[in-house]
Amino acid sequence: MPILKDPEKNEIKALFDLYDHWAGKSVLEIGSGDGRLTWRYANIVARVLALEPDKETHAAALKDRPSEMEHVQLLNLGFDEFARKNKERFDLALLSWSL
Repeated sequence: MPILKDPEKNEIKALFDLYDHWAGKSVLEIGSGDGRLTWRYANIVARVLALEPDKETHAAALKDRPSEMEHVQLLNLGFDEFARKNKERFDLALLSWSL
């Protein structure tokens, strides 16, 4: 039997309760894992840059990325390395495991 994570969709409800102006935003997601949460909000925003330092987890996200999620950029990179090299600005930053 597979483990179901958040079948009641409480995570995404919590996100939308915290902030309700997601449409058209640019989002930096730190620790995106396999994309399970990313795919739930990505259809609302303009762009997602998702960072995941673990190679296997990042590979799972790439493999499972829905075809309509081309605006989601998945990087196999930790935040420290990303921050040293990138000066891009985002409307929102999401620490996925903080929910």
